[in-house]
Amino acid sequence: MNIEQKGIKMALLTALISGFAVFINKFAITNWASSSVFATSRNIITAIFLIAFLVSLKKFAELKNISRANWIKLALIGLIGGSIAFLMFFKALTLMSSTEAALIHKTLFLWVALFSYPFLKERLNLWQFAGLALFASAIFMPGITGTWTFGSGFWLALGATILWSAENIIAKITLKEVSPTVVAWARMFFGSMFLAVFVIATGEARALVPSSLAQAGWMIFSGAILFGYVTTWYYALKHSPATVVSSILVIAAPITVFLNSIFVTHTFPTRTIVPAIIMVLGILFISKQFEHLYSKYIKRRESAYS
Repeated sequence: MNIEQKGIKMALLTALISGFAVFINKFAITNWASSSVFATSRNIITAIFLIAFLVSLKKFAELKNISRANWIKLALIGLIGGSIAFLMFFKALTLMSSTEAALIHKTLFLWVALFSYPFLKERLNLWQFAGLALFASAIFMPGITGTWTFGSGFWLALGATILWSAENIIAKITLKEVSPTVVAWARMFFGSMFLAVFVIATGEARALVPSSLAQAGWMIFSGAILFGYVTTWYYALKHSPATVVSSILVIAAPITVFLNSIFVTHTFPTRTIVPAIIMVLGILFISKQFEHLYSKYIKRRESAYS
């Protein structure tokens, strides 16, 4: 298995974590009076986990060798992806369903594809373009969600998604010289600092301390999930094209829809079956697996008969 395929497998793991994360955060956020306080406290927990992870891997020595230009990029990653986008997305979660929020977030691949061409010079072949088309058709397929509500929640979630796509472009460039673990740490460390400044400025600093065991439990649980997300995501982003790995994240959407249907609406999500199948086909196309199978079996068989 080559490095790119390992990155793709890690992106699949990230998608699984993401599918659970959006659903769980919808419940977690109800225990907090402010979405910004929840985002800040959770991100601080994730940053602490990542500091411990850096220590265990003996990665702190790497920080001494990071150039000034890369420190600026790491700070930007924290500002854009680790703070502003979180503030917007978690506010959106208080205004809309987890299903809608998840689907909007999974349009990430469209924005990454748009930015990757001019900034990363990524090129896709026809098979991969077919994969993008399959993802787009699946995520916008009528029935995967109920009715779209184009209110402030929609625009906040969309704005956050576009910011995350910009952050991913900066991260992809930074990952050429900085390890995935350090980039993940920087995103959450600097992001937590920016969020803390925001919370202090809005007079909500006291609310950062959990007032109940339920709050503390949700904060730690959600922070642990985010730790899993960022550590797997930046590994995937380093070793595989940004357009490819962001496309694979789409599979998280039906996971969130499924969880919401089972635990919230108590109905079996039959509407998600066809979109989920289309998304799996999209993964086979975007990851070049279908191209590989075609070359290995179909094309070889055609040559044998010719």
